[in-house]
Amino acid sequence: MTTDKFIKFAIFFAVTAVALGALGTHALKEVLTASQLDSFETGVRYQLFHALALLLLALNTDKFNQHMRKSLILMTAGICCFSFSIYLLSIQDVIGIPLAFLGPITPMGGLLLISAWLVLFFSIKK
Repeated sequence: MTTDKFIKFAIFFAVTAVALGALGTHALKEVLTASQLDSFETGVRYQLFHALALLLLALNTDKFNQHMRKSLILMTAGICCFSFSIYLLSIQDVIGIPLAFLGPITPMGGLLLISAWLVLFFSIKK
């Protein structure tokens, strides 16, 4: 993937985080439990923080070595696995579809995000 693709992913993730945050605040607070809403908001928060990180990193690739691309890939996958599994798990009762099988995806997404940051640490040019 090119740097431009990561910039587009970052913008997509930022837009959807804001939209989902608004959805959670206005529409879902009436139908989700406090715990479900808290989980949903955690997904939004992590998605937005990592979207901004992805955008900043993709715009500054010149400061990193060739391993930086691995970090961007891991971060993109981590956002998808972590945040989107939380969203679906949070609304499964509302949509009436059991999605408990997604439970293990959330921590895997978290591990992908941690891995992205670790790879990034070793990607800084000396």
